[in-house]
Amino acid sequence: QVQLVESGGGLVQAGGSLRLSCKASARTFSTYAMGWFRQAPGKEREFVATINWSGGFTAYASSVKGRFTISRDNAENTVYLQMNSLKPEDTAVYYCAARSLGALGTTAGQYNYWGQGTQVAVSS
Repeated sequence: QVQLVESGGGLVQAGGSLRLSCKASARTFSTYAMGWFRQAPGKEREFVATINWSGGFTAYASSVKGRFTISRDNAENTVYLQMNSLKPEDTAVYYCAARSLGALGTTAGQYNYWGQGTQVAVSS
């Protein structure tokens, strides 16, 4: 069982930045691919970014590419999402997810474990 705890959400003005963190409990964290997803009110959960087990490969949704950066520190069992140039449409609950297969995953069904989410609100 893997427990994931997100932090770093909050309220920010458009154009601002936030860094989300996700701390994992798994001793085998370095073998998992990790992902970030988000869900806005009234909308389905959508893919944001993913990183493979080593951190050598990443992928992003087109809506965030060039503004968001996913990274990981396997020594700290933590994955990060650096969000720059935030827009009001980035407002959502952001979820961290872990995939036991270490390759990139872009759909929610590919992930085995989920965090409880952290709220990000961007004002115009």
